[in-house]
Amino acid sequence: PIAMNQGVNFLIADMATKIEAARLLSWQAAWMIDNGLRATLQSSYAKRFAADICMEVTTDAVQIFGGYGYMKEYPVEKLMRDAKLFQIYEGTSQIQRLVIARELLIPRE
Repeated sequence: PIAMNQGVNFLIADMATKIEAARLLSWQAAWMIDNGLRATLQSSYAKRFAADICMEVTTDAVQIFGGYGYMKEYPVEKLMRDAKLFQIYEGTSQIQRLVIARELLIPRE
């Protein structure tokens, strides 16, 4: 099976690592909010990173599937289309970068 190919193994390992990093950033922001802490920076980190990683991971999944990855019979083509929405909906990745820069550069008391 293609999953036993070393190159595909590396790709899947990288995909899993990126997903876990995005999940941890999201959990950190959620924990801060649950504990009444200001989480603007952490929320923007999580949104920007997770949105971009979602697009990267689904693109890699389509690559693994090859030509089948673009066929409607397989779910990865829809996942990739849906992933793009995360980058542009409710604050684009570029807007999140502006929020992050502002939060890092403006001193808070």
